[in-house]
Amino acid sequence: MRMEDLDPDRSRPLYVQAALDDLRWLGIGWQEGPEIGGPYAPYAQSQRREFYLAAWRKLFGGGYVYPCRCSRKDLEGALSAPHENNSSAGSSDPEPLPEPLDDEPIYPGTCRPTALPPAFAANEIQDPGNCNWRFRVSEGEAVEFEDANLGSQRFIAGRDFGDFAVWRRDGVPSYQLACVADDASMRITEVVRGEDLLKTTARQILLNRALGFRNPAWFHCRLVADGNGRRLAKRHDALSLQTLRQRGFTPEQILFGELPLESE
Repeated sequence: MRMEDLDPDRSRPLYVQAALDDLRWLGIGWQEGPEIGGPYAPYAQSQRREFYLAAWRKLFGGGYVYPCRCSRKDLEGALSAPHENNSSAGSSDPEPLPEPLDDEPIYPGTCRPTALPPAFAANEIQDPGNCNWRFRVSEGEAVEFEDANLGSQRFIAGRDFGDFAVWRRDGVPSYQLACVADDASMRITEVVRGEDLLKTTARQILLNRALGFRNPAWFHCRLVADGNGRRLAKRHDALSLQTLRQRGFTPEQILFGELPLESE
């Protein structure tokens, strides 16, 4: 059990405990975790900053990342661009997906340097500071991998995804960087997650290569959808596990799909 609690606004102690309680109630157990310990402790990402700093320094030293001072307002145009409709996504399955599955827009390249300035490269920066950092992808490079569930996947850097964030100006590493650093240090051999993170896998493959980490095996699950074909999500008022518990549903009903797909 790894608690991915990097976002201070969404990772309050109350939520952490609720997640642990819900999973245990559902019948899911673990041999290592925040409240148990284990050989790869700590198991809360909020306590693993040094691991992420070490990964960032390695990326910086290799010339893979660059500082980006674009604000959310600066990127509003990119956020509204229709580039994530999955029409050219890498899945070999022709079945269309009901809605966009990747929330990070293609970066327009505002702060992207044509080359890393020698003076900047030679400067020994030990901390990311108060700016965003992005991983520079190789335009046109094909990132391919075999998914144990969905088959062959192929994404093109610069078309399906662009330069992506690895560190935020508020001092928080991105999901991408934190996960690859933790997967490597915790010796994770298999990653199972939703198909909405297929492009995330492509990004993480590039990070693993840059950092010298071995890729785990990948397995992406189809998403549970409601009656309108939309994936279940908080933004669509999907019922949480805690709500279902409070309404009297049993773990068996949830595990075998005998539950409402929309809130009433």
